[in-house]
Amino acid sequence: MSKNTTNQPSNAVNTICEGTQITGDIVTNGEIRIDGKLQGNLQAKGKVVVGPTGSVNGEISCKNCDVQGQIEGKVEVGQLLSLKSSSKITGDIITHQLGIEPGARLNGNCKMDGQTNLREETRKK
Repeated sequence: MSKNTTNQPSNAVNTICEGTQITGDIVTNGEIRIDGKLQGNLQAKGKVVVGPTGSVNGEISCKNCDVQGQIEGKVEVGQLLSLKSSSKITGDIITHQLGIEPGARLNGNCKMDGQTNLREETRKK
């Protein structure tokens, strides 16, 4: 009898290379690096990296996120969202922790939320 492990986080890193365009939603149990263009929503259980040539037009939901490129849409990060100096986000962000380098651009609302509430609720139980 085999176990179904499709819901478990994966150590694999998916890559959308520069020059590649994808239209549609992506769901991954692992990590993903985007150096190309994604027109659609992205949901990852691991880390999302939007490289300097990468762009996402859609919503992102993930555990951790490093942004060097461009995002247009809502970004929800369970732990750390890191905006590098070349990053540009147009849209709202919700994260537990936020790191912003000088030069990074954010045009939208920022809500610091997330795992703090989950940890407090777990302790109460």
